[in-house]
Amino acid sequence: MATVHSNGWLIHDYREGDLAAVVHLIDTTAELGQESVYSLAECISALTSRQPAVVAVHQGVPIGAALAHVAGERAWVMRIAINSGWRGRGLASALLVELERRLIAAHVSKIAYVLPEEDLLGEGLLNAGYTRQPAVAYFEKTEPLHGPAAGVLDELGGRLLPGGLWAGVAGMEREKDLIERRVVLPLAEPERAAQHGVRPPRSIALFGPPGTGKTTFARAIASRLGWPFVELLPSRLADEGNLAAALRTAFARIAELERVLVFIDEVEEIAPVRTEPARPGGVHGVTNELLKLIPGFREGDERLLVCATNSIRSLDPAFLRPGRFDYLIPIGTPDEAARSAIWSRYTAGRPDVDVAALVAASEMFSPADIEHAARIAAQVSFERDLEWAGPRSGAPDRPGATTEDYLAAVAGGRPTVTPEALEEFEADISAHARA
Repeated sequence: MATVHSNGWLIHDYREGDLAAVVHLIDTTAELGQESVYSLAECISALTSRQPAVVAVHQGVPIGAALAHVAGERAWVMRIAINSGWRGRGLASALLVELERRLIAAHVSKIAYVLPEEDLLGEGLLNAGYTRQPAVAYFEKTEPLHGPAAGVLDELGGRLLPGGLWAGVAGMEREKDLIERRVVLPLAEPERAAQHGVRPPRSIALFGPPGTGKTTFARAIASRLGWPFVELLPSRLADEGNLAAALRTAFARIAELERVLVFIDEVEEIAPVRTEPARPGGVHGVTNELLKLIPGFREGDERLLVCATNSIRSLDPAFLRPGRFDYLIPIGTPDEAARSAIWSRYTAGRPDVDVAALVAASEMFSPADIEHAARIAAQVSFERDLEWAGPRSGAPDRPGATTEDYLAAVAGGRPTVTPEALEEFEADISAHARA
């Protein structure tokens, strides 16, 4: 598993071939304030015994590493080593996030880091959710799920998401700001919200054209809150034979979780406008079942139901009443500022790429459309690099896709959202939006 960061580095699981480079990083950074209570020999032992570890690479050169030792339900972060030229650029936090993902997957309930004395890393650990315990410099982080709850989450196909998804949402600042104020902050600060008479939302619906980022926002909210994320797929529930019964069973299992964000995409499949007369075994029974389940779900203090639809006018009116959904939030196509932010992310802020030209060429493109175009351009650049590495190895270095590559990919694509769909969306905002 590997993660590419917008700053240009790639973080992957430790491999045997990384040993010499990681040992060199640990050894050469020990005098730079990147210390640990674990010796170099203990770190080597952990690496060779395949304990969780991740390595950051830039242009093929290892620039950072983080490793841990798992003992039962507790993990000890043994070392985070960063090349001196990459300090202060967010690499330590990125390594810690990726290492935590591996530890959570191993069902660790507490993550600890012991520093030999207070240093700059301590502030970073506090920012990452660790709590300083009464020891020399002992930081501990309790993960929200372990024991029986972890089993329930596995059964539901849910998981804890990486902690940086909210910050990673590029562009769409208007939607992000609205969701932050209306949804995230009241849930993250319930006591303060209660002082002002604000009731945190329990269920919201996101609506808008396909590919505009509704799923991305749902995942980012769960990441921001640190809550488990469970996606209920109507098609998968239907495979169980009785969709209404499958919904009832799923919500009964969800009720066993102390905190959770439940996401239902394309909710119009299970809550469409009801027509008369009802047909036996039809969608009426499914819609009625979901309508009965939502009030019980809303009784939990740390629960949020997020439903997404491409066509809010297709949903049954009873489903959208304020008592069932607190907010109906439109998620549209990105404006110029949002497209600029999204393109800047995919082009890694390279000055040789004309982002303004890409913004102008991609009007009406959704975030998913822009991502696809960026992927196609990157593939073209990659294949060209492979060609130059062969018989034309003397060709000049071309770092990544060019403006022309991106423009060609945009020209070869087709916006998911049509002018007609945008007109419908604007009408739906007037008729249904509630935020």
